[in-house]
Amino acid sequence: MLNRRILRIKVFKVIYAYAEDQSMTLKEAQKTFRDSCEATRDLYLFMLLLIPALSRQARQEAEAAMGKFNPTEEDLHPNMKFADSPLAALLESDVDFTKIIEKKKFSWDQYDVFLRWLYARLREEPFYQDYMQKEQDSIAADASLWTKFFEDDEAFSLNPELEAILQDISLMWTDDLPYALTWCCKTLKSLSAGKGWRLPPLWQSDILSEKNPDVDSDEKFALKLLDRSYAGWQRYVQMVADSVPKWDESRLYTTDLVLIAMGLAEAVSFPEIPVKVTINEYVEISKYYSTPKSRAFVNGLLDRLIQKLKEEGSVVKDGRGLL
Repeated sequence: MLNRRILRIKVFKVIYAYAEDQSMTLKEAQKTFRDSCEATRDLYLFMLLLIPALSRQARQEAEAAMGKFNPTEEDLHPNMKFADSPLAALLESDVDFTKIIEKKKFSWDQYDVFLRWLYARLREEPFYQDYMQKEQDSIAADASLWTKFFEDDEAFSLNPELEAILQDISLMWTDDLPYALTWCCKTLKSLSAGKGWRLPPLWQSDILSEKNPDVDSDEKFALKLLDRSYAGWQRYVQMVADSVPKWDESRLYTTDLVLIAMGLAEAVSFPEIPVKVTINEYVEISKYYSTPKSRAFVNGLLDRLIQKLKEEGSVVKDGRGLL
């Protein structure tokens, strides 16, 4: 499930926490990292649970409308297509899915205000209206509807109310919603193809290894990157400080220090990863977690320090095509 980009980000957050509080032990750092990885998969489960939760919301509103003192014809004969969604029914009846949801104690029940707002927003969507007008029910049609809805950033990824809900449940869910929704959409594609639901393996390499057993372990990559970044922190920070003598170490942005230290640790510890790939990864992360000027700073200084380590023999790349 987790690819190397998001694993680098998770290691970055742990090393950043260590930079802010160096009483953190390596064992604590490793546990925090593993908990963060599991949290992303938990968020995926919670968002997938929204599908049956919103169908129940639709059913409740339809039943409430029928019970009005003076119901309209539409109230008495509502279109129950979304309320009786085959996709929602599939998830609710899936033993593995319901078992893990119960184990995690996940529920949308207490967020009824948000569910009402979300259902109202969905009903305004042209693709929802088209969906409701078609008589045929199918999991594929439901999956297509939800895929389009999950792509609505204002309803999900950029929604401050949803952000507050998720933060209330787990602080480790911060920033992970877009990635979790991507995996929800992958699941919807699988379900629409007639496949059953299954819990995604935590590491993307475990999925890829089903077709290619020689795929390198993402878990080992991430833990090694964490360990080497943690162990080499003081050395790499000093290298940065020595390279920018006009700047006091305390005036350097911690995010930039962490990104450069991780880039150096990766360049030294993974001979099979090209230098260009390493630099590009940390420059990309800097766009989201540091200042507007950080991209150029991280790119230039990381490249210069890696070249210095190559000259010293600390960075050695092997394999065809590596830089």
